[in-house]
Amino acid sequence: MKKISKSLIISVIILSLFGLLMIYSSSTVWAEYKYNDPYKYLKSQAMFLLIGYLIMYLVAKINYHIYYKYSNQILFICIILLVLVLIPGIGTIRNGSRSWFGIGSFGIQPSEFAKLGIIIFTSKYLSNNKIKDVKSSVLPILIVIILIFGLIMLQPDFGTGVILVMTCICLLFASGVNINFFIKIGIIGLLGIIILIIIAPYRLERITSFLNPWSDPLGSGFQIIQSLYAIGPGGILGMGLGNSIQKHFYLPEPQTDFIFSIISEELGFAGVLIVSLLFINIIKQGISISLIKEDNFAKFLSFGISFSIAFQTILNLMVVIGLIPVTGVTLPFLSYGGSSLLVSMTSIGIILNISKQK
Repeated sequence: MKKISKSLIISVIILSLFGLLMIYSSSTVWAEYKYNDPYKYLKSQAMFLLIGYLIMYLVAKINYHIYYKYSNQILFICIILLVLVLIPGIGTIRNGSRSWFGIGSFGIQPSEFAKLGIIIFTSKYLSNNKIKDVKSSVLPILIVIILIFGLIMLQPDFGTGVILVMTCICLLFASGVNINFFIKIGIIGLLGIIILIIIAPYRLERITSFLNPWSDPLGSGFQIIQSLYAIGPGGILGMGLGNSIQKHFYLPEPQTDFIFSIISEELGFAGVLIVSLLFINIIKQGISISLIKEDNFAKFLSFGISFSIAFQTILNLMVVIGLIPVTGVTLPFLSYGGSSLLVSMTSIGIILNISKQK
């Protein structure tokens, strides 16, 4: 198990440091224009990364059974934070969503922490309950998942909500729930998405721009077009670190959701391959740890965290290359954002502790 732990730690450190480098490269032009400080985003992310490393180290020392003991309290705190952020004057609006607690120039996003909270709660629930039938075994946890999803959608933060729901559904599937249940859930989910599109027309614009970005090249299709323009010229080795064209006010705030576009543009296929292999190793190690554990809570917890990182990564990459509409989901360890980075580091710390326990 020590080999797995070391491999996981090394991959996370390399990926996060590489993310810091790419945040600097992609954000200098925008940061200098907006804040008159080309190092603005680099300094903020570096601070969060150092805190993240410390949290990962400390969490790796804490026996994971403590999350089992306090899972209800952790979930309750997450729910309280999700409610508080919706209250004007407490929660702040950024990019059209009331999903932040503003602390000076920094912001904390409680929905990111809710993702980890619901994984811990669901893992405990599934480890304590043998799945016999949907009504008695699945319905209670499903109600909790829908509650959390509903609170996140009130912000609204559709991308985070989808990651949360898909992670929980995958955990239910791994626990042995009948496939017919997921077919029914899929139909209900499809109807729910249609309703969400009807009540929020901007989502329909995103779908339209996804199907044909050039139908509105200066509006809803602008971001995905500029992302594709960044990826296209990358070639094998890219245009060189720091030589991106799209970061010069073409691709909006490239250090966040679309940082992968800049990686592809500046470092080409070689950069994309390195990033992909690091992500694959992190996810593989997390799932491997899950498979060898006899403790069901450890199994579900490690698997849930690993799947959440994997699904979020795939979702971000699909947006960047135009396979799905824009969701606003960050790329774990790489995108600029303190909340996402701290939760990712905490998650890895939990997996590391699970790997060390006999």
